[in-house]
Amino acid sequence: MVQVQRPLMIQSQFIRQFCPPITKRATSSLFARGRQSRRLHTVNVTDNDITRLASQPLHPLTLADLVKHGRSPLTTAQLLASANFTLSVLPSRLAHRIQSLRNLPFIVVSNPHISKIHSNYIHSFATLLPWAETEIKTIEEEIKFAEVMADLVQTHANTISILARGFLEARKYISPKDVTQFLDEHLRARIGTRLIAEQHLALHFSSQPHNDIMHESMEMPGFIGVIDTKLSPAKIVQHCENVVGEICELKYGVRPHVTIKGEPDYEFAHVPVHLEYIITELLKNAFRATVESGMEREPVEVTIAPLPEIRPEENGRSDGVDSTPKVKNADQGNADVASHSFTKNTSSPLSYQMLPLAHSTPGVTIRIRDRGGGIAPETVPHIWDYSFTTFDDDQASSSLAGRHSGMDALNAISGPGGDGANSLAGLGYGLPLGRAYAEYFGGGIAVQSLHGWGTDVYLSLRGVGQMEQRRHVVE
Repeated sequence: MVQVQRPLMIQSQFIRQFCPPITKRATSSLFARGRQSRRLHTVNVTDNDITRLASQPLHPLTLADLVKHGRSPLTTAQLLASANFTLSVLPSRLAHRIQSLRNLPFIVVSNPHISKIHSNYIHSFATLLPWAETEIKTIEEEIKFAEVMADLVQTHANTISILARGFLEARKYISPKDVTQFLDEHLRARIGTRLIAEQHLALHFSSQPHNDIMHESMEMPGFIGVIDTKLSPAKIVQHCENVVGEICELKYGVRPHVTIKGEPDYEFAHVPVHLEYIITELLKNAFRATVESGMEREPVEVTIAPLPEIRPEENGRSDGVDSTPKVKNADQGNADVASHSFTKNTSSPLSYQMLPLAHSTPGVTIRIRDRGGGIAPETVPHIWDYSFTTFDDDQASSSLAGRHSGMDALNAISGPGGDGANSLAGLGYGLPLGRAYAEYFGGGIAVQSLHGWGTDVYLSLRGVGQMEQRRHVVE
């Protein structure tokens, strides 16, 4: 029996040494099976279907939602429960995205790139609708549903870069502020949609009940789906240092080195591809600043410090204010402020908050310190902007033509979610998207710059709790 060694769609080129790789055959065969055998039944999508499902409020997704079905291999009941949970949340999320796209100015939605994204969401919505009013009761049905999930993940693989090109072409018809607000929501919501689908696919491939049918099995020590319960930030930093350093050396002929301080042996539970992307973006900035300021002999210091567990019952303050970190709808793109369409239909407030876990959320703080001269004061207010919104006509034309020679070579590193190498080069998606990944489960990024000296960046992430002490109960 062939051993499949990695959760589906964790495709990062940088974390192979600390994330067990899944063979491409497992992913592509499932996707091809659904397409070639024409098992992906679709229905005609009506405006009523979209309106009905888009009217449902979207509560924040928690890491607890992703691990509640248990550690692989799952039993048949657990695997079916995971499939039905996935089915219960994805249709309304897709409907929200379709409605949000339709609330853009018509001339913007008419752009071929943005129109393609709208069509992709309609296609995925049409493949989910036949399942929306049903319950998955057998392994055979679960396998067919997994094919739908594989199709969804593949269909939306290049959403970020396609949207970037579309908004760049349509920049005359929509303000940079509106573009930024839309992208903040849309890309954050996309994180959750992909994570839900990929989590079930990873559980699907790593579980036993369907082996006789799929002829696949998988060993993933330490993993629950796409979540690594023994994730080592130090190993991610080391590997990202190697990748970013090679590109830096190719561009500049030199490369800084990284020193790791604090607690390099610390481990916590989180999504490795998210942490890898954030660290890559932060090291890119630190390396570039260090080299361009002529300080390449000075190390980039990375300090790793555990975040303490937080128990709500122990979090009382004398002033009565609960300071426990919460997951917000706005952090996950569920508020739909940009579309101005859901505030009246939502039964719960848009600021709805919940703990990443109800009982404990140990995590990590990572400080990245460089001697790269700091950030110019006039630049500080714009570090979280999608920089392409400030392009002039020449820069826009160069980017649309695929000419990035004048851009920073380090931007050639692609981010997670399937967008190809160089597809986002020069578009300034790095930091905004990195912050979205950090904030998605109650973390964050803070930047402190001392102009003329250097920059400290503080990344905090909340984990999934002490997995060894948890009992996983299928609801």
